Amino acid sequence: MKILIVDMTHGGTVLASEFSKKQDFEVFAWDIYHTLKDEEIKALKTSGVKLVDDSFYDKYYHDACSPQKNEKIVVVAPVHCNLPQPADMSHHEAVNFLLKDHIKVPIIEITGVKGKTSTAAMLKEIYRDKNPLILSSLGVEIVDKGEEIMLQKDISITPASIITAWKLANEFHNGKKPSKQELNSNVGICIFESSLGGTGIADVGVITNIVEDYSISQGNSSASEAKSQMFRSKIVVCDQDSYHKVYSENKNYKPLLADKIINTYSVGGKSNLISFDIDYDLYKTTFQVKVTGLETIAGKHINNFFKIKTFAPAQYHLENTLSAIAASLSIGTNPDCITKGLENFIGLPGRTSIRNIPSTAKNYSYHNIQNQSSLAQGGSHSKHHCVKLIEEINPGINVNTIKKSVAMIKDYDNPALVLGGSYGVTCEEIDEEILLDFLGQITDDLLIILSGELGKSLWNKMGRKSIYHSQIDQAINRAIDGGSNNILIVYRSNFGDLSQR
Repeated sequence: MKILIVDMTHGGTVLASEFSKKQDFEVFAWDIYHTLKDEEIKALKTSGVKLVDDSFYDKYYHDACSPQKNEKIVVVAPVHCNLPQPADMSHHEAVNFLLKDHIKVPIIEITGVKGKTSTAAMLKEIYRDKNPLILSSLGVEIVDKGEEIMLQKDISITPASIITAWKLANEFHNGKKPSKQELNSNVGICIFESSLGGTGIADVGVITNIVEDYSISQGNSSASEAKSQMFRSKIVVCDQDSYHKVYSENKNYKPLLADKIINTYSVGGKSNLISFDIDYDLYKTTFQVKVTGLETIAGKHINNFFKIKTFAPAQYHLENTLSAIAASLSIGTNPDCITKGLENFIGLPGRTSIRNIPSTAKNYSYHNIQNQSSLAQGGSHSKHHCVKLIEEINPGINVNTIKKSVAMIKDYDNPALVLGGSYGVTCEEIDEEILLDFLGQITDDLLIILSGELGKSLWNKMGRKSIYHSQIDQAINRAIDGGSNNILIVYRSNFGDLSQR
């Protein structure tokens, strides 16, 4: 069989390499974005992969309406790739083809516009005793007998990275390359974060939300359409609003949803899992959970009540928590294990967390972050003599996130907002006009300091009437000097990039 893998930038090199190992496959690779490095080209050629360019594709589709009939080639491309003809298989489907018979332990796969990494981190705590393998935007990590081990940082969450994560776990256990049976006995569960959809290998697929939809493939598709691939999972967990507004009421998705088990969750409302009696707190929020008719992979239906105490200082954090609870229940996990795991969750340092520094601190610096203490992580400073830095540092921050974060911080004493970041860190950019309109409605009791590329653009459009500092450290120190006790940092960036400034 001839197969053309399109897009070496977003996991295509992994797919091409894996297909080349299979008998009866002739593999072609098209580096459509021209990002391959010399060593990658050499490795692909050594594997027997033939590198081609757009002329190869154009020749194959010499007629815009029908491919050559005597030389069928299976075209594999990402869902966001805008090709003249539809691909035969997405990268997600290719991962399913390559991995479907290899992983014998439960798999939870997570997609969504927001909350994917936080949900994965909470599931890690819930399943800590089961030696989970985790792929997230933070890297590939494994928990081995309670010890967290980072196998690879700086990895994308393209579907092909699931293959990389499984191979890294393979190499790690027992010194390297145990049999498939040995690996499946060492790893108790897999938790995979995936961009723009699901592979279909998951026992439970999670769609955290579609809080803001956005176009992909040069306007020919959308994030919600791509993420609908997650409905190929055995059971799907989905935010109630997203499920009804985006999927169940859209006739185009009716065939996909037919006979599917869907477990929904919400804060209040009507769904299989709801939260109520919520007592929000910066450090530990408590709430009740009601479960009604939630179906597990074993075919059982759960009806239950239990109490949760965890890090969830605002409603959108709570929604992420509910996604983790619903996914765990769908796997068949005991509520006591869920409760224990979530109580140990303290947020993601830098990503969504609370950092405490002495109120007398001067020249705060992310570069020196390892020396900063955090009460949320067991720091020793008294809460009453500290400035709280509530961090929302995420490459995919959008206007909805900012609105919800500001609603949270305004309830605390002497609040400040440090807002900014970079462009081009995700395919979803921020709507500055809507953001400017929102910022214009904020009253003077919230100090706003802009920073970074995004902050400078907003500052120029606001007539430079606000406060701007090019560096985030300068902005934070300005807020401290201004007497702010609670500083919300909303920044479009990868935390690793920020801490190196």
